[in-house]
Amino acid sequence: MTKTTIKPQNIWVLTPLFGTLLFICLYFVATLFYPGGSQVDKISKGFSWTNNYWCNLLNENAINEQHNAARPIAMAAMFVLCLTLAIFWYIFPQKINFTKRSRIAIQFSGGLGMTIGMFLFTALHDTIINIASLCGLVATVGTFVGLHKLKWTNLLWLGLFNLILVAVNNILYYGEGLKLFLPVLQKFTFLFFLLWICLISIKLYRRQIKNKLV
Repeated sequence: MTKTTIKPQNIWVLTPLFGTLLFICLYFVATLFYPGGSQVDKISKGFSWTNNYWCNLLNENAINEQHNAARPIAMAAMFVLCLTLAIFWYIFPQKINFTKRSRIAIQFSGGLGMTIGMFLFTALHDTIINIASLCGLVATVGTFVGLHKLKWTNLLWLGLFNLILVAVNNILYYGEGLKLFLPVLQKFTFLFFLLWICLISIKLYRRQIKNKLV
């Protein structure tokens, strides 16, 4: 029986999984320090999972106009999230049979998008989202192509479903009187996307281990 040695380069593939778990922990802790105020009630106390947005945690002052003690923790969480996704889009194309140009395009767009995304807490919030999303879209399309090359159909469909969720988010954001439902859908979409990234990372890890045994 051959003993399998788990090498550091194998574990490196799981970095997005560990980063996601750390982000979720920091996100939760940040909500505990949010003073209050939401789109529904500006004088409410604490963070509302149904009425507050993630970006509310990043503002200097809470909606109820009190100093936002959650901001430093939320900024740390944002840094972890962007670094996690940048690492994912650096690793993923290396594991697929991409051309050098395609690999660099995915790595560059993913890294650039996440670097820009770190400045979501600034006054240029909407502009940052638009630019980071555009870069992220290029990297995401590259991920779809990679999943197709690997014939990982289930993960490909999960990714496409996530795009549908993003489209619904935009409909609620720009639709008249529909923003009330957006905070919940935004969180669900966000978690679903991170789950997708984690599942891809886990499958890459298992594929790598399997190839070592062959």
